[in-house]
Amino acid sequence: MAFEVPVIDISAYTAGGSAAERATVARQVDEAARTVGFMQIRGHGIAAPTLDEFACALDEFFALAPEVKHRYRTPPTANRGYSPPQSESLSLSLGVASATRMNDYFEAFNIGNTAADFPGLDLPPIDYAENVWPAELPAFQDRVSAYYREAARVAHTMTTVFAAALDLPDGYFDRFIDHPLEVMRMNNYALPPGAVELDGELKGMGEHTDYGIVTVLWADQVPGLQVLGADRRWHDVQPADDALLINLGDLMARWTNERWLSTLHRVMPPIVDGAITRRRSAAFFLDGNAEAVIETLPSCVGTGSRYAPITVGEHIRTKLAGSRAGQPNTNAPREAARVLAANEP
Repeated sequence: MAFEVPVIDISAYTAGGSAAERATVARQVDEAARTVGFMQIRGHGIAAPTLDEFACALDEFFALAPEVKHRYRTPPTANRGYSPPQSESLSLSLGVASATRMNDYFEAFNIGNTAADFPGLDLPPIDYAENVWPAELPAFQDRVSAYYREAARVAHTMTTVFAAALDLPDGYFDRFIDHPLEVMRMNNYALPPGAVELDGELKGMGEHTDYGIVTVLWADQVPGLQVLGADRRWHDVQPADDALLINLGDLMARWTNERWLSTLHRVMPPIVDGAITRRRSAAFFLDGNAEAVIETLPSCVGTGSRYAPITVGEHIRTKLAGSRAGQPNTNAPREAARVLAANEP
């Protein structure tokens, strides 16, 4: 069977639809989650001007001089601010021993929700870190925040669809995401002439699974993103017109006992007409409440659970210690095995 990322119209959930129309969407999502782990969604309801303003803000930040961008670096544990090229290795979030070199050439800027967004709750500042905003771009915060709110809405809508697709009660996931860890990572894949020497190991972003519940991805229609199929081969994926890419994270794989997989993906140097070209993307990660315990859903246990219970915060911190601090993750043997199998001749 040919590899394909299905396109699903979710307007029955975003713009009002009948019970039958919603049930159709839920079946389509379940099929995509079981077979690919990625899907493209239309009918998400994000207005074109919001996306255009967001893209302009992203361009303006990454056009700043390197020394300016470096002012907005934060400690690896904060998962906020600027990450320069070759400062991370996403494969280490899976503990893959061969991926010990910091070879991912993308640069990124991260924002997320903070403890101050949830007054009255005593939330750990290491998980709900403060944002940093570039003073050189006074409109940046408003433009980026406008898209952030829309991406968050879409992500939360997808959890409503997930509950229906998994035959769970309406609102089942709400108690796990009422003060969630959320991060949006804006990525820039570009190689200024002479800045980086290309070799066989260079990747835009190394193979990895996403960490949380669901990812909402906006991306250019430029080659680079590759998804690992059931055939253990890497397949190119580009978003369709007006579509956002949706994929599942490790916590959803744990919840569903791998009925739904957090699919491995990577970004290769985007080559168009024999030359490396620029590629942009923005991934919104809905990870869940830091203290929430993730354990196999009763309907997915089957003959036994593949995963021990873990809190969202513990899981995310372990993954970040790999990708951003260079400490190989020892808590992802199943995902690491898939990476190594994909790399076998």
